[in-house]
Amino acid sequence: MAEKILFLTGKLAEPSVNKVLQQMQPLPFDYRIHQLGVSVAALMTDKMIGRRMQPEQYQDCDRIIVPGRCRGDLEQLSAQLGIPVERGPEEIKDLPLFFGRAKKPVDMSQYAVQIFAEIVDAPQRSIDSIIERARYYADNGANVIDIGCLPEEPFPLMEEAIQALHDNGLKVSVDSLSIDDLRRAANAGADFLLSLSEDTIDLAKETDAVPILVPSPNHTGSIASLERAIEVMEKLGKPWIADPILDPIHFGFAESITRYHVLRQRYPEASIMMGVGNLTELTDADTSGINAILFGIISELSITHVLATEVSPHARNAIREADIARRMMYAAQQDNSLPRDITGDLLIHHDRRPFPDTDAEIRDLSATVKDPNYRIKTSTTGVSIFNRDGFWQETDPFAFYPHLDIDGDSGHAFYLGVELARAEIAWQLGKRYNQDEPLRWGTAVQFSEEDLRKQTAEGTTLRKQNQCGPPEKPARKPRKRSECGPPKK
Repeated sequence: MAEKILFLTGKLAEPSVNKVLQQMQPLPFDYRIHQLGVSVAALMTDKMIGRRMQPEQYQDCDRIIVPGRCRGDLEQLSAQLGIPVERGPEEIKDLPLFFGRAKKPVDMSQYAVQIFAEIVDAPQRSIDSIIERARYYADNGANVIDIGCLPEEPFPLMEEAIQALHDNGLKVSVDSLSIDDLRRAANAGADFLLSLSEDTIDLAKETDAVPILVPSPNHTGSIASLERAIEVMEKLGKPWIADPILDPIHFGFAESITRYHVLRQRYPEASIMMGVGNLTELTDADTSGINAILFGIISELSITHVLATEVSPHARNAIREADIARRMMYAAQQDNSLPRDITGDLLIHHDRRPFPDTDAEIRDLSATVKDPNYRIKTSTTGVSIFNRDGFWQETDPFAFYPHLDIDGDSGHAFYLGVELARAEIAWQLGKRYNQDEPLRWGTAVQFSEEDLRKQTAEGTTLRKQNQCGPPEKPARKPRKRSECGPPKK
């Protein structure tokens, strides 16, 4: 017998819920839609549902799905009603995706790539500053903290820094062009050394630190030079990681990608590192997209280690992006699928489904509104604002000003200004806009995880109005600027 689901919704959303479910036919479940008697579905709460629902309305169902923004403790509500209650998607149009995802949850907890995050200016930092930066990197997904040494600059605190990082439970690599620096790092217990070539490989005989092997500076980009260093390590019977070096665009980038491919073909089981900073730091493009493409290559070539940096201000989130990219690509690879509909965290400026409603659907919704509260929606055409008194659509929010009845209500004016600015940005960039919610910028802007079991806190504009009482009516209703021209200086 097919599962039977009861969908709870509000007056305004009921037609849309019905339409979307009809479009999803045939479905692997039976369903019924129940309109709870509230205009806006997102204002539904667990207490409201518990008061209004009667057993005969749901006793023949297997579960209840409520709007994604429904507030309250659904576990407690499930126990009260004696039937599982769960949140659906925030947008009705996402129901098909919701049920597709419900069949097979995506596991983002696994990955196959270790991230080395470099503190590039470690010699110029105090121990406390190094630890602070290292914790930031670790919190954003780094597995190893790379201490970057600077040419011709002494680093008297190196040994102390390595010990302090170990004391904080962190693995450590040291990155230097100086063999003396690397020898000090090895003697201090560093876990990895960046880097050794065929010219400096003898240091590997003196330490258990794992070397990252690179071509000799005298043979830049030479696979043969790298293989000679690999041969020495194989004879020693010690572990190693090979890095053919990823070059910047127009300075050997395409050829360097082929080196990784050749190396993987020759050494199917080898540990390989790719330093991605030559692209993320040296390309004026958003690093989220660069990381996504690079980690796609990394996934296909089974590269096991990545060295990443956050030096340029535009690369300030590169470590966390790398963490998300490695998890996304691993999940897609395990599922033998494209890296789509796994996570939106790398979609910073655009969304794949930015405009869930058509103009016609927005106009149909506006016709059902019976109160003076303004609703704001976006579509491919522009930004729409409407209430019982009218419907307006523009691409410039300033064009709405003559039509909005907000005289004397500064709180409401401020609120609409913020919301219309958000809507304009979302429309211009092609992002999803939800009224009363901040725009989502993927991993670029971190939000505290929202606890939907709690009611939304009162907004600042409403709090101020409640503290001061209702706004006084102006003695004379001000004319719109369009009626009297620009203000005098």
